[in-house]
Amino acid sequence: MRLAVTGGGSGGHIFPALAVARRLEELGHQVFYVGASGGMEERLVPEAGIEFFALPAGKYNRGALQPREAVKAVRGLLAARALLKRTRPAAVLTTGGFAGFPFAFAAELAAVPVVLLEQNATLGLANRWLAPRARRIALAVEAELPPRLRDRQVVTGMPVREERHPPAEARLELGLDPNRPTLLVMGGSQGSLALNRLLPGMLKPLLGEWQVLHQAGAAGYAETAAAVAGWKGYHVREFVSAPHAWSAATAAITRAGATTLAEAAFHGVPLLAIPLPAGVDGGAQQKNAAFYASRGAVLTASQEEPDSLAAALARLTDEGERQRLRLALSRLSPAGAAGRLAGMMLEVAG
Repeated sequence: MRLAVTGGGSGGHIFPALAVARRLEELGHQVFYVGASGGMEERLVPEAGIEFFALPAGKYNRGALQPREAVKAVRGLLAARALLKRTRPAAVLTTGGFAGFPFAFAAELAAVPVVLLEQNATLGLANRWLAPRARRIALAVEAELPPRLRDRQVVTGMPVREERHPPAEARLELGLDPNRPTLLVMGGSQGSLALNRLLPGMLKPLLGEWQVLHQAGAAGYAETAAAVAGWKGYHVREFVSAPHAWSAATAAITRAGATTLAEAAFHGVPLLAIPLPAGVDGGAQQKNAAFYASRGAVLTASQEEPDSLAAALARLTDEGERQRLRLALSRLSPAGAAGRLAGMMLEVAG
């Protein structure tokens, strides 16, 4: 059976789609990926060995579309319709975002079954537009949807790459001391300039006992590496393999993206989540962090409140607190989510 996955713009959209695509291929199906021209997915998907098609995709801002983005959006929808006629998938999975909208929308208009995955604790803008016609609405975490959508919602968990490595081996693979406890700092797939500037000074006093693996992103690498130059045990990277980084980590400080939190739960890594400020992403990361915190599975702090951040960091470095967090995270592990979504796609495909 020929099936499609679509979504992009950030690792939070791409990596879950890739996890489902790999599972479908393991089950013997043909899978192709549709993403945005110029997006991260244009590099990452071919590297994963999956057939890739790029479409123009306008950014659907919460305010008015800019004229140039509106033109790209229209071109993307027309190109998506043509691609759908050529490829004829039996079903489509979208992981959301502006990059996933054109092909999923074209599929819905053509009555091709669409499965929608919402990673966050609230529907994103593109998914809200697609939800009324979606055949199934898969949720990474429990969320309150409008009554008209509830008969199609299923909590599947967030698909992650289900790959673990022994901690010492993962640390060696990443160029770290295999025997030292490791604190992972990760601001999302592209890094976080705010965390890059905020955290090194706070973490320096821990370097007597801990080593730090800090994914700074391409844009922030040079500045962060210069800030910690000469600090023994502070390792800065542009990008790291997520399965190796999580396997190496004793604890982590990250943003509160849905994929990041799901990976922490899968690997059982105690986490301090610092969500994006509420106005940046419509409050999605704030809601994600609140969901996990309400279940006792993560510590949270605000980047605007250094005192609360320092207090949360002190808790994270306490072994008793980490053990409590590991136990709570185990109850939220998304193990098997990729398989559940693959099964859902095959079900709607008939």
